[in-house]
Amino acid sequence: MAIDPELPFAPVSIALLTVSDTRTEADDTSGDILAARIADAGHALAARTIVPDSVQAIAAQLDRWIDDADIDVIVTTGGTGFSDRDVTPEALARVREGSYGRDIEGFGELFRQLSYRTIGTSTIQSRACAIAAHGTFVFALPGSNGAVKDGWDMILAEQLDSRNRPCNFVQQMPRFKGN
Repeated sequence: MAIDPELPFAPVSIALLTVSDTRTEADDTSGDILAARIADAGHALAARTIVPDSVQAIAAQLDRWIDDADIDVIVTTGGTGFSDRDVTPEALARVREGSYGRDIEGFGELFRQLSYRTIGTSTIQSRACAIAAHGTFVFALPGSNGAVKDGWDMILAEQLDSRNRPCNFVQQMPRFKGN
């Protein structure tokens, strides 16, 4: 990470969505890991909830948070595999289409490249993805503890730091607000 010490840190407001039919607040370990990393990085955890593996439920929650001017970023965990219940990418596609958003194609590509170092060829089963919709960035990570650590530590921590150079998502936010 190339942090420019001359620049001020600008915290962002992040909502955390766990997608699962089985996890509860008591055992949402991947959500706990992300919440701790968000706080440790100096960002604000604006909201946190769990929704079932349902395109409608995921998309409805994402739409609510995207419409909330106080939320800059949404990070989801879970639902990015290949089982019939893994529908987080489909929910992001629905939100993207409904809001005239854009895919952030490099996110999934980079996640799988970095994840390869940890889990080898098994990374091919990840459908990690990201979109930008109405000025809000949405990042979908797999639900394992290792995947959320990799996604946050190796991508999001840098890209959500306003001091990261040569560029970062924080500097892009004003350009997309209101679109």
